Amino acid sequence: MSSIPMIEQTAGKGAARAAARRGPGARGGRGGRSGHGSARRPGFLTYGFLGAVLLASLFPLYWSFLVGSHDNTVLSRGIPLLPGGNFLANAAKVFDSIPFWKAMGNSLIVSCVTAASVVVFSTLAGFAFAKLRFRGSKGLLVFVIATMAVPTQLGVVPLFIVMSKLGWTGSLWAVIVPGIVTAFGVFWMTQYLRDALPDELIEAVRMDGASMIQAFWHIGFPAARPAAAMLALFTFVATWTNFFWPFIVLDPSNPTLPVALQLLQAAHFVDYSVVLAGAVLATIPLLLLFIAAGRQLVSGIMQGAVKG
Repeated sequence: MSSIPMIEQTAGKGAARAAARRGPGARGGRGGRSGHGSARRPGFLTYGFLGAVLLASLFPLYWSFLVGSHDNTVLSRGIPLLPGGNFLANAAKVFDSIPFWKAMGNSLIVSCVTAASVVVFSTLAGFAFAKLRFRGSKGLLVFVIATMAVPTQLGVVPLFIVMSKLGWTGSLWAVIVPGIVTAFGVFWMTQYLRDALPDELIEAVRMDGASMIQAFWHIGFPAARPAAAMLALFTFVATWTNFFWPFIVLDPSNPTLPVALQLLQAAHFVDYSVVLAGAVLATIPLLLLFIAAGRQLVSGIMQGAVKG
C-alpha cells in the first residue's frame, strides 16, 4: 500500500482509489497461489544445461581473446589453449590502423539516440494499441507486425536514394533516422502494456481531469519501465553491432565501430590477431553494459513472465 500515496500525488485521487481496490485482491491471489506449495530448487541437469549454454556463449569471445593475444602466426601453429602476451601490442596496432576512438564515439551516439527514440516511440505506439479504442487498430497492428517479415536488404536501394536526396549520406543521421522506431518494439510494448496496465487506472486519471498524454506520462510510462529497459538494452546491442547499413551509407572517414574494424582487413593479407583484438575491444563496452544493467534485465524478464 506504500505506492498508493505516490499514485495519488502523481495521478490523482481517482487513480489511487482504483489502485487500492485492485491491490489487495491481486496480492491475495498471488499469495494464495504461493501458499499451496514450496518452490522447487533447480536440479543438477538444469545447472548443467545452463553451464553448457554459458560456456558456449563465452567461447567465441574467449577464442577471439586467445588469437588476439598472440602474433599473426598463431593459427599456423595450431589451436592455442592459453592467452599469449601480445594483446596490448595488437591493441596498439588497432589504434594506429583505424580511427578507433572516433568510431567508438560514433557508435555510442548512434546506439544511445536510437535506443532512446525506439523506447519513446514504441511505448507511445504500444500504449495506443493496447489501451485506446479506434477503428482499424487491430488491422494496423497486424500490418506493423507483418513488416518484420520483410528482409532489410529489400529496402536498402530506396532507402539509400532517400538518404542521398536528403544529403545525409556519410552522416550519422542516415544511420539514426531509419531506426528511430521498430516493429518489434511496438509489438513488445503493446503486449506488455495490455496486461501490465489496468484500464481502471487510466479511467480514474481521465475522470480526475488529466489528458490522455498526461495519463500516459504518469501511469503508462512508469508501468512500462521494466519492458522499456529490456527494449533499450536489446536495441542498443543491435545498433552497436550493426554492420550492413552503416557500411553502405557511411564514409570510411566517419565510420561506426563495426565498419572501422572492417578496415583492418588488407587487400591480400589479414592479420587475424589484430582483427580479433579489435573485436575484443569493441565487445568490452557491451560487457560493461550488461554488467551494469543485468539486474534490470532480469527484473524485466521476471515481471513480464508473471503478468496475468
